[in-house]
Amino acid sequence: MFTRKGAIAAASLWLALTGGASLAETPNLGKPIDEAAIEAWDISILPDGTGLPKGSGTPAQGAPIYAEKCAACHGDNGKGGEAAALVSDRQLAGISAAQKTIKNFWPYSTTIFDFVRRAMPFQMPRSLTDDEVYALTAYILAENKLIGATDTMDAQTLPKVKMPNRDNFIIRFPDRI
Repeated sequence: MFTRKGAIAAASLWLALTGGASLAETPNLGKPIDEAAIEAWDISILPDGTGLPKGSGTPAQGAPIYAEKCAACHGDNGKGGEAAALVSDRQLAGISAAQKTIKNFWPYSTTIFDFVRRAMPFQMPRSLTDDEVYALTAYILAENKLIGATDTMDAQTLPKVKMPNRDNFIIRFPDRI
């Protein structure tokens, strides 16, 4: 049986013997990643539109995509269902997440594109094409009366949509807008 001094001595010996191994060279596992592999996962979209891909979509193109892939959770015309409403004229009257909607809370239209592209549909994230994401974004913006029914959203037009709550946020990185 170890005494307290024996346990300390054993621990010190173990650290001395294994400590050098942690400073040794790596076992050269893995392989360097190429730019194409990085690009496939570098999907961040900044508020100013940096990172938006090629493609475009209109509200009319987005309506059938919404009906097929979104309505089951977000309800008819985005009015709400199992998941949050995407379309609402409700005014923000507090900090409750249930009151926050795309129109009354989200500061940037590019955030809609980014979120839909990354996370939707819920059961199959990243399964939509860029054109489908542009069309869905256009549909959601048009249903919220933030763009016209015939407007086209693309990498140039989407960042120009001014969201109603945009000026109520403190910009953490103002040089990136």
